[in-house]
Amino acid sequence: MLEISGKHQEISDEKLLEKFIKLGNLDMLGELYSRYMHLVYGVSLKYLNDRDDAQDAVMNIFEKLIDDLPRHEVQNFKSWLYVLTKNHCLMEIRSRKSTYRRLEGLKIEQEIMESADEMHPIDREDDPIGEALKACIERLKSEQKQCIQLFYYKKLCYQEVAEELKMDEKKVKSYLQNGKRNLKICLEGKNVP
Repeated sequence: MLEISGKHQEISDEKLLEKFIKLGNLDMLGELYSRYMHLVYGVSLKYLNDRDDAQDAVMNIFEKLIDDLPRHEVQNFKSWLYVLTKNHCLMEIRSRKSTYRRLEGLKIEQEIMESADEMHPIDREDDPIGEALKACIERLKSEQKQCIQLFYYKKLCYQEVAEELKMDEKKVKSYLQNGKRNLKICLEGKNVP
């Protein structure tokens, strides 16, 4: 954490802030901030529920002050700092939730894409609708057809299919997903069990 010097204790918050903004003197800002670090830490701890994260927030908020203070007209530093700290913590929480949701979404998508569970007629080894399935595969767009054949019949993984067809792995996944959907539609249209 920042070191509290206390050598400018007799100077008001307003004067320290004014000197920092006019002169860019980080010692003045450090002195001003040190008066309220306990507040920043306490608010951060309340919202983030972790001592290390709260300490990181104290440092990050100080760095943020260097850029933000000159752009704002601050009347009451303590109140302004409280709001800045609260907003910083809320943004951190929101960012974590967003990252968590994204990671969970990717994990679920990967589980669905790579699941061994039966989800589609093409996933079945002993498929009783073989002829209808073959006819539907023939009707697919070229890229979908190639990806389906390599992935399901030649048992290549996504990366191997991508290398074989000289395309991006994400494209392979997309062609497989769209191909499976089109096969399902085709098979349902043929009223195959």
